[in-house]
Amino acid sequence: MKATQAKVEFARLPKDYAGLCRILTPRPIHDKLEFQNVTEITDAMAGHKLTADQEDYFDLLCRLIEDYEKEHVDAPKVTGLEALQHVLDARGMSATDLARLLDVHRTLGAMILRGERKLTLNHVRTLARRFGETLHGGELAIRRKASI
Repeated sequence: MKATQAKVEFARLPKDYAGLCRILTPRPIHDKLEFQNVTEITDAMAGHKLTADQEDYFDLLCRLIEDYEKEHVDAPKVTGLEALQHVLDARGMSATDLARLLDVHRTLGAMILRGERKLTLNHVRTLARRFGETLHGGELAIRRKASI
């Protein structure tokens, strides 16, 4: 497979599934070049209002990426607290911002980040709604999402 010719722009992507498949046919990813091509398309689509066909295509490409990463990428093991700190850092948010988001006293955000207090299930649900993260076993786990 060859690399895509030019940077993919969302505005130039077809709105229908068949048109999207003409740009890049969804297939299992076998190497880094194919991985780069698929992620270039998903990166271009992420964060935009998608048609139903674009959403189906995007979801399929994301599943193909996840399948490839399970086999070829050694993701570091992180705790829920480390994942939360990463998400906050990526958005320039502080412990006070966390407390405000969770609707708790301002000191509780810092206590959570120091590991002195645990997140409740309602806190995790609030974080998942706000950041589009998934829940795994009561812990916050980072899921690859192009908008992050």
